[in-house]
Amino acid sequence: MNNEQRPEGWERKALEELAFASLKEQRRSRRWGIFFKLLGFGYLFLLLGIMLSGEDIKSKTGKHTALIKVEGVIADNMEASADSVVTGLRNAFEDSNTVGVIMRINSPGGSPVQSGYIYDEIKRLRKEYPDIPLYAVISDIGASGAYYIAAAADKIYADKASIVGSIGVRMDSFGFVDAMRTIGVERRLLTAGEYKALMDPFSPEDPVVTEHLQNMLGDIHQQFIDAVKKGRGDRLKESPELFSGLIWTGDEAVKLGLVDELASASQVAREVIKEENVVDFTKKEDVWKRLSDRLGASFAKALVVGIKGDAFNLQ
Repeated sequence: MNNEQRPEGWERKALEELAFASLKEQRRSRRWGIFFKLLGFGYLFLLLGIMLSGEDIKSKTGKHTALIKVEGVIADNMEASADSVVTGLRNAFEDSNTVGVIMRINSPGGSPVQSGYIYDEIKRLRKEYPDIPLYAVISDIGASGAYYIAAAADKIYADKASIVGSIGVRMDSFGFVDAMRTIGVERRLLTAGEYKALMDPFSPEDPVVTEHLQNMLGDIHQQFIDAVKKGRGDRLKESPELFSGLIWTGDEAVKLGLVDELASASQVAREVIKEENVVDFTKKEDVWKRLSDRLGASFAKALVVGIKGDAFNLQ
């Protein structure tokens, strides 16, 4: 067809058709791109889920030594809370294939209430399951509330360089009275109850309150001492420093009767319990919660790095 036979405006129509075809192709490519990105993210989520849950997928068939880890500060809503540790202990003792239980401790202590819960539950479980021994193994540190719960075990083991002891109670505060006076700040405090503002760091120290709190700490300290004496019995050596809050190495703790022997968790499983097959009963967070937490932290870090540059580090 020559130019004279072509309809008027054919060039514009051809350009429009070409533009629409190009736009349609771009939309199709974009849809496929979104599809493959979603597929990739789905695969990534699945892979991470498997990686995170892999540590939980352990066979509990056959005879085994049960392991419960007590790591970090012993406090409510923490990894080493009474709820977490007690749940792991109960599951371990209730498993028909558990030969013995190891409580591996690496903790500076924490709440006396949470520690007391764990101590009492250990005593209850040992009474309910008399044929299943429980041993505490201290790795780097087993002090204060961590030693409190260790004292409930049948035996305590540690490394020669482990930090053991700190059988005492503390309460911390600060006083800013002189600093406020120096900078000219007036404290205005209203209370209903004579001692409602006890331990207020902006008010002068009250000897009546100090004595009251010291007596309270003394009561809790005595509970700690009684628990240790009940758990350790005549293995404790007579020493005026034993309940002073001092700490010792594992080697020194053996001499004081705070620790029975020097050994690692694997040694206890192999040589004391006589069962090298170790199954971890430590309570863990839900797999998908851990996944979301890690992904959330990674996303936040990437966002900050993108804004601030590579020199900024959240770690």
